[in-house]
Amino acid sequence: MSDTTQLLQAVAAGDEQAFKLLFDQHYGKLFNYLLRVTKAREIAEEIAIDIFVKLWVGRELIQDIRHLDAFLQKVAHNKALDFFKVAARDARLHKLVRKEMEASREQEADHKLLDSEYQHLIHQAIDQLSPQRKMVFSMSRVEGLTHDEIAQRLQLSRNTVRNTIAESLKSIRQFLQHHDVSGVIVLGLLMQL
Repeated sequence: MSDTTQLLQAVAAGDEQAFKLLFDQHYGKLFNYLLRVTKAREIAEEIAIDIFVKLWVGRELIQDIRHLDAFLQKVAHNKALDFFKVAARDARLHKLVRKEMEASREQEADHKLLDSEYQHLIHQAIDQLSPQRKMVFSMSRVEGLTHDEIAQRLQLSRNTVRNTIAESLKSIRQFLQHHDVSGVIVLGLLMQL
C-alpha cells in the first residue's frame, strides 16, 4: 500500500493531521496551476481553498480517488471555468477580474525585469572572481559536483574547495551589496546559486 493511499485512508477516517499533510503537499501545486489559468492571485487562492474545503467535507469518498494530482487539477480546471462563466455574467465581477489580471501581468513583467537585472549582476559578481575561484564555484554550482569530486578533479584538499566556495560566496555577496541590492534579496539570490 502506497503512502498516498494510506494518507487518503487517514483523511477519509477524519484524521485532521493527515488532511493538513495532504493540504501542505498539494496546495502549492494547485494554487500555481490556478494562478496560471486565472492570472489573478486572490481568485486562484479562493478557488484552491474552496477545493480543499470541499475535499474535507466529502472526505469519505477521497479514498476512491486513484490519481490525486490529476483529480485535483481536473477539479481546479472545472472550478476556474465555472468562475469565468459567473464572471462573464456579472459586470462588476468581470471588471474586477480584468483589473486583477492586468495588475498580475504588470507585476509579472516587473519581476521578469528585476530577475534579468539580478541575473546580470550575479554574472558580473562571478566574473570578478579569480580564475581559480570561478572554476571551483562553477564546478560546484553549475556542474553540481560535490566538494570531494571537485577536490579529486583539481587535486586540492576538500577543505580548500570548501573554503574557496565560501570565499566566492562572500565575494559575490559583497559585490551585490556594493551594487545596492538589499540584504533579503542578496540572501534569496545566493540561495539560487
